[in-house]
Amino acid sequence: MPSCQPDVSLVCTDAAYRAQADSLAARLQLPLRDAVDQAVGLYVQLGAEGLSLHDAEQPQQGGVCVDFVSGSQAHRRQFGGGAGQMVARAVGCRGSLRPQVLDATAGLGRDAFVLASLGCEVTLIERQPIIAALLADGLERARLAGGEVAEIAARMTLISADAIEAMKDWPHAVPQVIHLDPMFPQRDKSALVKKEMRLFKPLAGSDEDAPALLAAALQLASHRVVVKRPRKAPALAGRAPSSALTGQSSRYDIYGIRALGKG
Repeated sequence: MPSCQPDVSLVCTDAAYRAQADSLAARLQLPLRDAVDQAVGLYVQLGAEGLSLHDAEQPQQGGVCVDFVSGSQAHRRQFGGGAGQMVARAVGCRGSLRPQVLDATAGLGRDAFVLASLGCEVTLIERQPIIAALLADGLERARLAGGEVAEIAARMTLISADAIEAMKDWPHAVPQVIHLDPMFPQRDKSALVKKEMRLFKPLAGSDEDAPALLAAALQLASHRVVVKRPRKAPALAGRAPSSALTGQSSRYDIYGIRALGKG
């Protein structure tokens, strides 16, 4: 399981957030700095705009945060294609059917937010503590924003845990669909995703235990497991899916267990 890196620090330059920073630094076991120029390598910054991840060696690149209220997530919610989006089709959204979904590799929560915006109840698991903290911060700001975004966030439940271990001893209702998007060397080549991948890779690693993740998901899901892959990548663990949906840069491999809409 990935752990917080020893050279990652938490920066808080605003005294109004100092108590919150103290608590977060203790929970994540990060050294707390009072100024950005005290940070070396990766650092997490807490302030009025929330929590964000930065690289002190490349300040021109800016930081990465989880923002469900504005930016690309707001645009995708309004103009992304609704239930016609590939992830929605992959998990089985059709007509009035909205499966209960476990996103076992939550990351920044983008796919989970899309599914929740369509009416799915989504449980998210993120095992890297810093990434989970970014996601928790984004969800909290979404809830505080009110309106439609808050209603969507209310359908999202975050668990900070190792997904393989959590799925082996799952105490909650069995998810109908489990969504997996393990880290992979060749990803979407947009500048934004490149930045995120560069920042996240030292924290999250390469998900070398992805085959075990798939095995645990197949044991737990009641109806199907869907795995997001680069379009030309081999099937995860060499296990051929029941079917697949293929887009320009990515593919969803679908492992059917039983038909959705049936017991």
